[in-house]
This record gives sequence, C-alpha cells and structure tokens, in this order.
Amino acid sequence: MEFRVPLYFLALAVFAMGTSEFMLAGLVPGIAAALGVSLAQAGYLTSAFAVGMVAGAPLMAALARSWRRRTALLCFLALFAVTHVAGGLTTSFAVLLGTRVVASVAYAGFLAVALTAATSLVPPGCQGRALAVLLGGTTVACVAGVPGGALLGAAFGWRSAFWVVALLCLPAFAAVWRVPDTPAGAKPSGLRAELAELRPLSGVLLLGALVNAATFGVFTYLAPLAGGVAPVPVVLAAFGTGCFAGVTAAGRLADRWPGRVVAIDGVALLGGWIAAALTAHSPAALVALAFTQGASSFLVGGTLITRILQLATKAPTMAGSYATAALNGGATAGPVLTGALLGAVSPFWVAAALVATALLLASALRGNFVTPT
Repeated sequence: MEFRVPLYFLALAVFAMGTSEFMLAGLVPGIAAALGVSLAQAGYLTSAFAVGMVAGAPLMAALARSWRRRTALLCFLALFAVTHVAGGLTTSFAVLLGTRVVASVAYAGFLAVALTAATSLVPPGCQGRALAVLLGGTTVACVAGVPGGALLGAAFGWRSAFWVVALLCLPAFAAVWRVPDTPAGAKPSGLRAELAELRPLSGVLLLGALVNAATFGVFTYLAPLAGGVAPVPVVLAAFGTGCFAGVTAAGRLADRWPGRVVAIDGVALLGGWIAAALTAHSPAALVALAFTQGASSFLVGGTLITRILQLATKAPTMAGSYATAALNGGATAGPVLTGALLGAVSPFWVAAALVATALLLASALRGNFVTPT
C-alpha cells in the first residue's frame, strides 16, 4: 500500500536513533579508558540518555505542536546528528555527557512526533500496523546496537560508533523528506485541552511503564545472567529477535483485540518470567525464554502504545510524547530497581513482580480495552 513508503522511511530514522541508544552498552569500557573516568562515571552516559528520553518527549512535543510535521522531524533529526558529530570529536567527558542528554531529547521529540505522524498516514483500524513498522526500527536497533557498537569500538575505537550513527542520519534525512508535510494538528492554545484528554489514560500509561520496567530490568543484566550458561551473543540475539516478532504481532492484533492481547499475553509474560527464574541454569531454556519473553514484552508494549494513541484522538501531538515518556520511564526505573536488588533477588523474579502488578492494574482498567464491534 502507498502509505508504507513514508512509514518505512520513518522506521529508518528511528533505527539510526535507536542504535545510538543501545550502542553505549558495548562502548563504556573504551570511553572510560580514553577519557580518564571510572566505569561507573562512564555508565552515567546511559542514564543520561534514558533521563533525557523521559523528560524530553513531552517538552519537545509541546514545543513542536505548532510546527508542520516534516519540519519538526527534520529539526529533531538534525540536532541528533550534530550531537554525534560533537561526541565523536570531543575529548571532554562533561561535553560527551551533555551531548548524550541533548541527543536523547532530540530522539524523544522525533519519536513523539513520528508516533503521531505514523498513525495519521494510515486508514482507520490500521494504527497498530503502522506502529509495528515504526517500532520495528527500534527493535532492529536493539538487536544490532549492542554487538555493533562493541565491534566498532574494538576494531576502530569508540568514536567510530558515533561517526557511524551520524552517517546513518544522512539517508534518514532523505527519508524524512518523503513524509507528507502536514500541519501538526493542533493550535498552541489547545495544550491544556490535550493534557486534560490524557489524564484519564494515566493508568494505561502506567501499564506500559510497568511492562517496560520488567523488560529492561532483565535486558540490562541479561549478559551477566547468561554468562557461563549459554553464549551471550546467542541469548541477546534471541531476545532481540523476539522483540521484533512481538512488535510485528502487535501490528496484526492490537487494532482488533487489544483487551485479549493484554489479558492473554500478559499472563503468558508473567509465566515466562517465573519459568526463567526457575530454569535459568538450562542453556536451552534460557535461549528459548529470551525469545519468548522479548516477543511477549513487545507484543503487550506495542498494543498499549497503539491503544493510547487510539484513545487520545483529541490529543494528537501530546499522546505520542506521553507514551514515549511512560515507556522510557519504565526502561529507566526497571534497571534501577533490579540493580538495587541484585544479589538478593533474581532479575527474573523482579520482572515477574512488575508484570503481576501490571496485570492487577489491567483488570481495573478493562474499559480502556473495549473496542467497538
């Protein structure tokens, strides 16, 4: 169908930006050694990016509400590219840290506008498929970003990864030019009305945060959990492939059966984390569960994003930003909680507790998942 062309272009841009988010996991040791900081300090680069995503999404979406969509997307993409040129040149850790914050804010703004733009490019009832294409860029980045960053860092130094991301932005610029240059969809005076429209959806936003907290709480520690049990690259690849499969499935199911997806797959997700906690010593079980849990997590998460955008039709510019902030809030809080309990409680049990909490909340929010017949 005709709408797929600009959608895949948007997904290309999201892939370039998502690669930057995930590549740091393999670059921290090299950055610490090159810039003369500790590993813990270098780890702040990851935290800075996550915090910037949470705060930047609503702020940048509010700023760009009166802009035309193509203008907003190009400005955010240009800012993102410039930060990576600066990051690839600097010899100061403080400057590098600052570029990560600015890059994450630009990424958050881009993704918030892109989520809304993607759903506006498709006919009614196809929002889930549109978001599956867009978020597919993120899941591919998840698969490629960590090993890609590590390989580039080992072969050419950590700066090379920043240059590669900057280069990836070039075809993304050409891609965004193909997105229809439509108005943002709301007047600046309507910001309060949009925020009021989103308040009743706070429970659904919290659901997304809880599921993502479980997912990234485990993902952050998946490599050490897999060490000595199964080959780490195989486990990470299985998880990333599962994430892509889950987003794709959400595109097929989220528009028609959001309630069933959350209820049925949510229970499967809970059962999978419990099974992982009990069988993590088995190589075959760990690889299989890495795939199924990645798939289940992104199936539920993709469905929740779709439902938020479907319910918030009167908040066309802010809905995507709050969905972005909620998911990244979970991605920030999950590793913090898991790390605080590490050594006392398995990350798999923490994830199970978070999903169980989400299921209890979902039972109280059943009305948000009823679709017209």
